[in-house]
Amino acid sequence: MIIAAWIIFIFTAIQLGVVLLNAIFRQPLPPCPNDFNPLVSILIPARNEEQNIARLLTDIQQQEWQNIEVLVFNDQSTDKTSEIVESYAKTDQRFQLLNSDGLPEGWLGKNYGCYQLAQKAKGNYFLFLDADVQISGAIIAGTIAKVQQHQLGLLSIFPKQNMHSWGEYLTVPNMNFILLSLLPLVFVRLLPFSSMAAANGQFMLFDAKTYRDKQPHHTFRNNKVEDIAIAQYFKQNGIQIACLTGNASISCRMYNSFSDAVNGFSKNVIMFFGNSALLAVLFWLITTLGFIPVLIALPKVFVSSYLLMLVTIRILISVISHQNLLKNLLLAIPQQVVMGIFIIKAFLNKSKKAYQWKGRTIS
Repeated sequence: MIIAAWIIFIFTAIQLGVVLLNAIFRQPLPPCPNDFNPLVSILIPARNEEQNIARLLTDIQQQEWQNIEVLVFNDQSTDKTSEIVESYAKTDQRFQLLNSDGLPEGWLGKNYGCYQLAQKAKGNYFLFLDADVQISGAIIAGTIAKVQQHQLGLLSIFPKQNMHSWGEYLTVPNMNFILLSLLPLVFVRLLPFSSMAAANGQFMLFDAKTYRDKQPHHTFRNNKVEDIAIAQYFKQNGIQIACLTGNASISCRMYNSFSDAVNGFSKNVIMFFGNSALLAVLFWLITTLGFIPVLIALPKVFVSSYLLMLVTIRILISVISHQNLLKNLLLAIPQQVVMGIFIIKAFLNKSKKAYQWKGRTIS
């Protein structure tokens, strides 16, 4: 029991160190030179996104960066997604709608949509955005400048997450808790190891030449967590990448309900742990039940230090992620329980070898 308690204490201290690194090294976006104005292809795969797509297209029109083409891939939507995109294309020649002819065997829907968009894109840079993302200000100019500054093949951002229901507050913060307490994001850029790779498909900016050479969405056409797989693949091939947390200029509402969030996170939670179910379970046990051996076996001064570290971790992650601090503190225990639900659901999906997402069965 004493050994377990010390392991948990040391692991928590390491977590705090990682979070501190993420708080200190925020990797701000630099200004873009006025004489640098390459064409940026903004590529949006969309399936039944009538609630989101108009807002994103308007955001794009209001961006400071105007040398763009915007291609939207309508992935067999059954709502008004295509009509909304067509209304923008009629008034802005930079916008274009591509319609799917059907999903080929061996492909997942989003991966196929991204691949088809890239085949039509003409830009020097490819920016893949999910339809539920919101952007403002100079986010495109800043990320292009960041790619130029570090000669990146890929830059990805974890947007600020907008949450409006208790179901979202219970689920969505777990993503940032795992990410920011396990991976110093600055190491994604500075270290060559594929284990230090991270990306988020909501915002992925590629150097177009690198993308065309590697064809990552074709390579990972049937991968459910293609964003992380692509980041690891690029690192393995010596391509420089970076991953950042977002600010007020990029946000997203990932899920509208508790059940949607559980289904969504269960498809990728294991990948946060190097695709190791064992590491995922150990992380959950340590961060959820680790207080028990610590309280039983360690002196009071270390118990106090341990509890202080837990609270500090939650506070810093909330600040870095631009999330509600009070809610994250009050819901810390329920959030940990929900993380366990993610992992259990991931095991169930694996045993069934399939799950439902946006009306499709994904195996």
